[in-house]
Amino acid sequence: MTHASRHGARPQLGRPRWLDPRGRHLGTWAFVANRLTGLGLVTYLYLHLVILSTLLRGPEAWDGLVELFRRPVFLAFDVLLVAGLAFHGLNGLRVALIGSGLLVDRHRALLVAAAILVGLVTLVAAVRILA
Repeated sequence: MTHASRHGARPQLGRPRWLDPRGRHLGTWAFVANRLTGLGLVTYLYLHLVILSTLLRGPEAWDGLVELFRRPVFLAFDVLLVAGLAFHGLNGLRVALIGSGLLVDRHRALLVAAAILVGLVTLVAAVRILA
């Protein structure tokens, strides 16, 4: 018996249930966001190593790349990187605290506090990077 038939609902055809965003809890969204920021940070790490290999081609190549990365679109990516790092780190700390049995009944408040801190860190970073 499927989950849908046990609860009297018709099974959805065409779209798997795990792709359906309706009825998801805040913890599920935090989990998804943590995975996405983790994937983004790993991607950034590989791109960073590739970009650093430009140093092997000499100072002129590096200076040209630095000039490119000073453009506003690339600076906006730096702000996005700070936001991803802050969220991934603070949400990971929240998960570690809850997983250790500490503040289990405060998981929502911890997530809200983490979101506020991420917003503040991102705002400060944006002002410093884009100024």
